[in-house]
Amino acid sequence: MSLSKKYILWFAQEHVEFRAAEFNSLMKLFNIQHTDNTNDKKPFWVVEFPDDAVALQYASRSIALRAIFKLWSHGKNYEKFHKHLNHFIEQNQAHLSWFFKQETSFKITVETYNKHLSQKEKIERIESLDYLPLKGVVDLQSPKVEWWYAEFWGLDPTDVPNKPEDIFFGRWLANGQRHLIKEISLKNRKFIGNTSMDAQLSLLMANQALVKPGDLVFDPFVGTGSLLVSAAKFGGYVLGADIDFMMLHARARPSRITQKVREKDESVRGNLEQYNCSDRYLDVVIADFSNILWRNDLKFDSIITDPPYGIREATEKIETKHNKTEINNSSTNLHYPSTSHYALHHLYQDLLMFASKHLKLGGRLVFWLPFCRNDYTDDIIPQHVSLTLISNSEQILMGHTSRRLLTYEKHAESNHSLYDKGKVILHPTLTVDFRERYFDSDDVSRSEKRLHKAKQREQGRLEALKRGKVVTDGRSLKCTMNRQRFKETEENN
Repeated sequence: MSLSKKYILWFAQEHVEFRAAEFNSLMKLFNIQHTDNTNDKKPFWVVEFPDDAVALQYASRSIALRAIFKLWSHGKNYEKFHKHLNHFIEQNQAHLSWFFKQETSFKITVETYNKHLSQKEKIERIESLDYLPLKGVVDLQSPKVEWWYAEFWGLDPTDVPNKPEDIFFGRWLANGQRHLIKEISLKNRKFIGNTSMDAQLSLLMANQALVKPGDLVFDPFVGTGSLLVSAAKFGGYVLGADIDFMMLHARARPSRITQKVREKDESVRGNLEQYNCSDRYLDVVIADFSNILWRNDLKFDSIITDPPYGIREATEKIETKHNKTEINNSSTNLHYPSTSHYALHHLYQDLLMFASKHLKLGGRLVFWLPFCRNDYTDDIIPQHVSLTLISNSEQILMGHTSRRLLTYEKHAESNHSLYDKGKVILHPTLTVDFRERYFDSDDVSRSEKRLHKAKQREQGRLEALKRGKVVTDGRSLKCTMNRQRFKETEENN
C-alpha cells in the first residue's frame, strides 16, 4: 500500500463565504489537479493532491488557510479513527521508518473546533496514541516532526454534540499565508482613507484575480491603493486611477482620529515602499473612469477594484457642459472641472465594458457589488457577453445591507466598440442607486431614526448623571477638535 496522497486543510473560520472561491482560483493559478471532500463551512477539508510539493504550492498563496497536514487517519468516531491509524502505520512501515527513529524529535498538538478541552483531556488524547512507535525525544520548540490531532465538534456553539463529528491525525507540512494579514494591516499602514480595503479581503481579491509575478494589474478606483499593495505583494506590477485629486495627493482629511494633518510622505507610492514593493509600482493617475483615457491596445492581466457606493465616498464623474467656455490654463488661474453624480448602474456598465476591452483573454475582473438583502436575486448580477461569472461571494455589512465579491473571466475578445452598451445586461434593480435603496429600504424614515437615536442618547445621559458620572458632549468635543485641526492646517500653509 502506497502512502496516502490525502491532505487536511485547516481553514480560519473567518470570511467563510470566500473560502471555496479562493481555493478554486489557486487550483487554476497553479494548474493543480485534485479531488476533494469539502464542506464550505467546515474548518477542516480533506483533499487529494498529486504530492507534497503541490500541497506546499497551494499553501504558499492561500490566505484562508491556517495550515495543511498530510492525512494519516480520519474517522467519524474514536474506534474507527484508531483502527484506521493503526492500519495506516502497519501498511506503510517502510515509508514511515524515518519519522520513528530515535534521532527524530517530535511534538503532538491537540486542536479542537467548537469545544474546549482541558489540559488533562488533551493529555488523554495524546496518550490514546500510545501505539505510535515513537522513539525520539519530545521537543516543543523546534521538533523535526510535528503531528496534529484534531477534533471537529460541529458548527453550532449552542448545540454541541456529545461526541466529535470528525477526528483527524496528520503530519504538519506548512502554514498558510495569514501572516500577510498582519504584515500589511491598515493599523500600521502609512496612507489610509475612510474606505481603505481590509488587508485580508484585499489579499483574497488578489488571489481570485490570479495575480502572479510579472502581471499587469489595474485598479480604476484606486483610492489609497490597498488593492495595489496586495497585488504587488504577489508580484504584480500595479497601476491605478481615481477622480479624487485630494485623496491621491494626500490632501484629504486624515482618517485616523489621532491624526490632525497628513504627513508629507503619505501617498500610494509610500504604501508600496513601506512593504518593499516600490519596484512593482508603476503609477497612479487622476482620471474620470466614465471618459475614455487608455489606448485601445492596452491590455491588463487583471482588474481589481472596489468602486464607491455613494455612502461614505461619493460617486462622481466630470460634468459634461453643453455651453463650453474657454479655459485659461495659466498657472495663476487653475481650472478645477465640475463633477456630477455617477450613477452606479452606469459605473458597472462602464466597468464591464472596459474589462471586455482591456483584459487579456483569460484575464480576470474582480469587484464588489453592494445591495440591500431584501432586493437580492441572482438576476441582479451584471452580465457581459465576453465575461464569464466565476464566483459570487457575500459579505454581510451593517443592518440590511451586504456586498458581493464578483469574479469574472474574459472568455472571448470583444469585436465591438468599447461603449457598445447592448453587450451588458443590467437588472432594473441596479438602476436605483444604492444610496437611495440603502436609506429607503426600511419602513422607518431617516428623520425618525435620528429622533429615536437622539432620545436614546438623552436617556443614557440622564441615567449616567443619576449614577454620578461626569458626562461629556462627544459631538461638541469632536466639532472643537475639527475646528482646531483646520486652524492649524491654515497656519501651517
